[in-house]
Amino acid sequence: MAAVSQVLRSEWTKIRSVRSTVWTLGVALVVTVALGALICLLASNDFGSTAPRDRAGFDPAGTSFAGMGLGQLAMIVFGVLVVSNEYSTGMIRTSLAAVPQRGVFLFCKITVAALLALAVSFVTAFLSFFVGQAMLGDHATSLGDPGVLRAVVGAGLYMTVIGVFAMGVATMLRSPMLALGTLMPFFFLISSILGNVSATRKIGRYLPDQAGARIMQVVPPAGQDVPYGPWGGFGIMLAWTAAAVLGGYLLLKRRDA
Repeated sequence: MAAVSQVLRSEWTKIRSVRSTVWTLGVALVVTVALGALICLLASNDFGSTAPRDRAGFDPAGTSFAGMGLGQLAMIVFGVLVVSNEYSTGMIRTSLAAVPQRGVFLFCKITVAALLALAVSFVTAFLSFFVGQAMLGDHATSLGDPGVLRAVVGAGLYMTVIGVFAMGVATMLRSPMLALGTLMPFFFLISSILGNVSATRKIGRYLPDQAGARIMQVVPPAGQDVPYGPWGGFGIMLAWTAAAVLGGYLLLKRRDA
């Protein structure tokens, strides 16, 4: 246990000493809150001219998290940098020499980064909600309404798990350019195409971002018929993340640094 605590402290020192990882978390917070507030303001101003069907399906809580798409981009970069910075600088050899138990090394790295991401993600989620609802005015909802607190908490969990998923992929690929070159198209191109084309929509809804996003919705989009609920979708996202971390661990254990 003493050895684990020392590795945890070491990983915390590594993360806070690298400015790029800290800055990406700040960008994730600012971008998510600012873009969500802007979209809520626009939605409030245009609410009177929307069709009755759209008004009935309006999700005030979900609209607050409209900036999550760009926010998760910064969180993905954070997850990749946490892992791949050591590969880029060659420090991974020193780290693995100091901590030869590679499972302990990876566990401590992901644990420290995930806890930091969790704290930032929850601040981001609650700020996005309260600022967004202020922008919505008369069309706002409150934390006490059914499903709203779950959506806010879920938004924080979603951002955190996205970061952990990126850490798992980065551990497998090692290169920051290769990891980002894989994750960015996956989330922002492939997932969108599969989710919006009728022939592949049933496949797309089982991808980690689409399944996980269900937890942030109080009112599901009209015409969206999915076979799982908010926590079921989050469970699918967790399964993807567990597979990525396990893959990273197996490759880290078997190959040279």
